[in-house]
Order: sequence, then C-alpha cells, then structure tokens
Amino acid sequence: MAEELALLVADVFEAAGALRRAGEALAGAEGQTQARWQLMSVVSEESLPVARAARRLGVARQGVQRIANELVRDGLAEFRDNPDHRTSSLLALTPSGRRALEAITARAEGAHRAMGEGIAQADLATLRALLRRLTEQTDQWAAAEAEAEAGTAAEAGGAKRGTRSRAATDRLPE
Repeated sequence: MAEELALLVADVFEAAGALRRAGEALAGAEGQTQARWQLMSVVSEESLPVARAARRLGVARQGVQRIANELVRDGLAEFRDNPDHRTSSLLALTPSGRRALEAITARAEGAHRAMGEGIAQADLATLRALLRRLTEQTDQWAAAEAEAEAGTAAEAGGAKRGTRSRAATDRLPE
C-alpha cells in the first residue's frame, strides 16, 4: 500500500505540474499569471483579508500580499475597509478584475472540456472524492506529526533546562 501511495503522490505532482503549466498558459493569454488568477478567484465570491486568502490558497501571506498589491496597482482589485478588523483590509475585485477573471474562466472551461474528453464524469467525481479524502488524511497526519514533534521538543527543552538548573544549583555555595 505504501508503495502504491508513493506512486500516486508522484503522479499527483506530475499532474499538478501539467495543470500549473496549462493554467499559466490560460492566464497568460489574458495578460495574467496563474497566481493572480487564483487570488482573483478566491476573492471573487467575497472580499477577504489577504491572510485569509493566503490560508485558502495554502501559501504564504507575504506572497499573496505582493500579488494583491499588484492587482490593486493594475486596477483589478481594491482594498476596502474591514468592519471586523481596522488594520486588516479586505481585498475585493473591481469591475475590471471581474472581467479579467471571467475571460480566464471562459478559456479554462474550454480547456477543461478538452482535458476531460474521454473521461467519464463518474470517474472524475470518484477521483475528486478520493483526492479530497487523501488531502484530509494527509492534513490529519501532518497535524499529528507536528503535535508530536512539538511535544518532543518541549520535553527535550524541559529536560535540558532542568539539567542546567540542577547543575547550577549544585554549584551554589551552602
């Protein structure tokens, strides 16, 4: 099972690379990048703080902030006041940004039809469900590993501090 999963991981990375290249081409045809397309898509339904958009994309906030600033500079997005947080503005698409996103999305729909040709819709639905399950189980494993690592580090740190404290105590004059 582990070997088959390792092969699946390699296949997923290969597919992700192919899809990323296709996404760059689709976005590039409209004068955008895939990263800009992804961020525009994330804030298309609702305005979001950059940090929340980054979490949804699974990437670093700093990179998303840079892209957000570019979108604002280019008139495709704007920062709006956040009623819930004075220092964390909301990123929202402008009408120009919505038009750019719609153009890329239209191109993507045609590409998706071509890419999915000959694959049954039921197979795609099954694959999506399995990938979501694998993602969830991977996230759970990673969280458990991080928690275990944090516990091990805390124990090691406590032991070291305790050892130093005893050693220091041993040297105190009586």
